[in-house]
Amino acid sequence: MSETFRFNSIPEFHSFCNLPKPEHPLISLIDYSKVQYPLEGAELKWIQNFYSIGLKRNVNARFNYGQQQYDFDSGLLSFIAPLQFLKLEVNPTAEVTPTGYLLLIHPDFLWNTALTKKIKSYEYFQYSVNEALFLSDKEEKLIVDLFQNIEREYKSSIDKFSKQIIISQIETLLIYSERFYERQFITREKSNHELIERFEQILSEFFEPKALKEKGIPTVTTLAEQLNISANYLGSLLRIHSQQSTQQHIQNKVIDYAKERLSTTNLTVSDIAYELGFEHPQSFSKLFKAKVKQSPVEFRETFN
Repeated sequence: MSETFRFNSIPEFHSFCNLPKPEHPLISLIDYSKVQYPLEGAELKWIQNFYSIGLKRNVNARFNYGQQQYDFDSGLLSFIAPLQFLKLEVNPTAEVTPTGYLLLIHPDFLWNTALTKKIKSYEYFQYSVNEALFLSDKEEKLIVDLFQNIEREYKSSIDKFSKQIIISQIETLLIYSERFYERQFITREKSNHELIERFEQILSEFFEPKALKEKGIPTVTTLAEQLNISANYLGSLLRIHSQQSTQQHIQNKVIDYAKERLSTTNLTVSDIAYELGFEHPQSFSKLFKAKVKQSPVEFRETFN
């Protein structure tokens, strides 16, 4: 079994990639063409304790998060949060030269700024590699300009404004990335529509009486795994196309199932609650009333 490396600092990662020491210990822009991963064995695995935003083209490797995999043959933007597991399969015989940039940001650099908390709200840091952001030429140029603005600032003479300017540039980069992801969700309408249809099908299958008894109500993670995408990516997709979260879709199915059982069977409210996996029938009744504006008993009475 190959070793899993752990990088607590950006200088450690520079050393691992055979790069010079970073000019700033907490933030660094790496020219990807200069990265030289050690090639003892074809597979590298690591966990890093810093954020990474990578614009990569023609990369001679395959990247994995768990079961997810992507071949970087064209330019795209990917995001890695601290403590994520990354697996890399290097192809030392590749004829193309990888190009692009890696922006590394240690959480300590963000300390005592609003971005410390705000960066965690950008869900694409939790997307899988195969959910990376494909950029148009115009979008790519804008991202590269922001990368280079950040680099120029941390390489210049540090003064009291330096950190504020860099933080502002990082935040602009993240906002543009969110905009570009929304554009990608829209422009890939056909594949996203097919994904949503598949989601609805899988969700409905969980609410067949036999499946419900055996498996219970599915979690967001379970549904995402069956679609081979990350839970965050699924949530973003559903919110953009339906204005509802994955959990809201699950709750809607719970209510639809309960309505069907209340209107077509003589099961008690408690029996239906237990069928749906509620430990306490009162919790089921509370959810039902919040969604339907009637209690389960009141709803049933409309059919009698």
